[in-house]
Amino acid sequence: MQLTYKFSSILLSLIFTICFSSIAHVSFASEKERFNVSETIMHHIQDAHEWHITGDEHNGISVYLPVILLDNDLKIFSSKHFYHGKKVKVIGDDKKSYQYMVGVGPAKGYALYHEKIYKLAQSENQNEDPAGHLHFKKGHPHNTQPLDFSITKNVASLFFGALLVIVLLLGASRFYKSNGAVVPKGIARFIEPLILFIRDDIAKENIHHGKHLKYLPYLVTIFFFIWINNMLGLIPILPGGANLTGNITVTAFLAICTLVITVFSGNKNYWKHIFFTPGVPLALLPIMIPIEIVGIFTKPFALMIRLFANITAGHIIVLALISIIFIYENATWGLLSVPMALFISVLEILVAFLQAYLFAMLSALFIGAAVDEAHH
Repeated sequence: MQLTYKFSSILLSLIFTICFSSIAHVSFASEKERFNVSETIMHHIQDAHEWHITGDEHNGISVYLPVILLDNDLKIFSSKHFYHGKKVKVIGDDKKSYQYMVGVGPAKGYALYHEKIYKLAQSENQNEDPAGHLHFKKGHPHNTQPLDFSITKNVASLFFGALLVIVLLLGASRFYKSNGAVVPKGIARFIEPLILFIRDDIAKENIHHGKHLKYLPYLVTIFFFIWINNMLGLIPILPGGANLTGNITVTAFLAICTLVITVFSGNKNYWKHIFFTPGVPLALLPIMIPIEIVGIFTKPFALMIRLFANITAGHIIVLALISIIFIYENATWGLLSVPMALFISVLEILVAFLQAYLFAMLSALFIGAAVDEAHH
């Protein structure tokens, strides 16, 4: 208990130190520009081609990630060539001003706008604009985009989180292979209660007739992957400290995994309830069948949105509360916003576990319905 308390204290201290310093720098980087709350929050929660830790974008501490582009041939270079490139402002057809980064060195000929890479269009007058430019129409660039396989912050976070899951689970497995059924020690002491919880309270409760053991590895993996990445997302300074589970692409893939397992595990009884719902008059089947088919996809859709929305909302609320200090440009507001943000951060630690539990539990529920035998 004492160790958990110390860990939580350190975690929360790191969260507020990093968030406060990052937002403070964004706020006072340019005295002429008014503090933009939405831009600051989106900057912190969106994916990026660099791992920004502290300071400004040129003189601060950042880890520049590799950019991998397929554009006629393969191009690999550091994202530093974008972030240290030239800032260009242009006027779009909507008369609004847009700013993007023109790459230098190996990134020459490409531009970075809202963390998306575009190919620069050559100007008619090469003397005025030798590097090329972006065409903005209705607020969006219409330039060609190369195939982007870059290792972004979320991708790096995914690799780190997956590696951590493998190390923890294999470490516990190796302990039991070496020592047999003994009192757990080390990593095994931490992992075993969670695995037993997933087996007894999630898998066995929702997947009956002893079939839960077949799906237990998936449920254990999905639980630990979501939980660990949720926790890492609370500490931006660490590898893995990205808004990974707040990325709808990641949550969509996890939901699709549950969908595929559910559909391919469905037995005769499951499909009978889809296409020949028992107790439903034949005249209503043309109405019920489409509803049941839609239901197959709405269940994983709910999984995807629930995880994405809850994790993203927590980050946004904390950053919004801290931003109050810089909106009013008065540190006294910190007496109100910091305790409120601290309360939300404590809730986020709970939500990190709760969302992993709900995703695993609902996945088990859907799979259990697909493999359940007919009741007589």
